[in-house]
Amino acid sequence: MEDWKRLVEPYTRPLFFAHSRVTRGKTLGVRGMVIEEGKRVLLVEHTYLEGWWLPGGGVDAMETAGDAVIRELQEEAGVTPLERPKLLSIHSNERFFPGDHVLVYRVDRFEQGDLTSHGEIKQAAFFDFDALPDNINGGSLRRIQEVTQGFPPDPLW
Repeated sequence: MEDWKRLVEPYTRPLFFAHSRVTRGKTLGVRGMVIEEGKRVLLVEHTYLEGWWLPGGGVDAMETAGDAVIRELQEEAGVTPLERPKLLSIHSNERFFPGDHVLVYRVDRFEQGDLTSHGEIKQAAFFDFDALPDNINGGSLRRIQEVTQGFPPDPLW
C-alpha cells in the first residue's frame, strides 16, 4: 500500500524544503485548472499528501512557468493542452513554505492520455463543479471558487 508515503511526508518535508531553499532560493510552483466542457474540473490525489488537488508542481531550472504547467499536467494527469494555458492568478504560499509562490493556469482544450507520474499520483479524475470531493485541498477549492463563482483572486494560497 502507498499510505506509507503520507505517513513519512511530514518528516521528509523539512528536508525537501531545505534542499529547495539551498538550490532555488525563492520557489515557484504551478497548478493547472483543466476544465472539461465548462462544468468539470480535473483533480489529482497524490500518494504522499491527503486530499484532492489541482495538478501541478515546481518550476524547474531553465523552465518557464507555462512550460512547467504543461509538463506537470502531462506527468500527473496525462493531459496535453491543445493551446497555451492561460495564467489566471498568482498566490503567495507563505503560510505553508516561506518564499514560495504558486501560479494558477487554466486549460479548456486538451487531449487525455496516460498518466506518467511514476507513483506520485494515486488517481486523477474530473469532478462536477457542484460535486467536488469533501477532502479537496483548501487552496485548490478557493481557486475553483474564484473561477466558478467570480470571487476575486486571493493573494494567499
